[in-house]
Amino acid sequence: MGSQLQSIFLSLVENNPKVKSFLKDKDMEHNLKKAHLTLAHKRSHGVTAVASYGHLLHQKVPVELTALLFTDEMAALEAEVGSVDGEKVIPKNEWPHVTIWTGEKIAAKEANRLPQLLLEGKAIRIEINPPIIVSGKLEFY
Repeated sequence: MGSQLQSIFLSLVENNPKVKSFLKDKDMEHNLKKAHLTLAHKRSHGVTAVASYGHLLHQKVPVELTALLFTDEMAALEAEVGSVDGEKVIPKNEWPHVTIWTGEKIAAKEANRLPQLLLEGKAIRIEINPPIIVSGKLEFY
């Protein structure tokens, strides 16, 4: 998913001065290489929830990226997970997203707060229109 995301950022930077300003001092290449979308986390959702994706292990899953949300401390891409063999893949996370950057001492899970921060006027949302579709293999970590 990482190399696909790098090209997305090049196009976002070209088209939006806010994004260009935000990204100028970030090591995005390093961050995008480890980018992922968490469907379920065993500590938050339980082992059974994580195991429910077992039949999809190693399958390519399409993901539609619809917006970039960011603050001074973190950034994530809002995402909609697609289907595999006609089966809709439904994330357990309340806000499906790909965390792409966090500041020093900010845990990646903090990106889950971005929609609330947006409602409070503390985050920026840049729509990706038309949405961009990437794909990644479903893996357990």
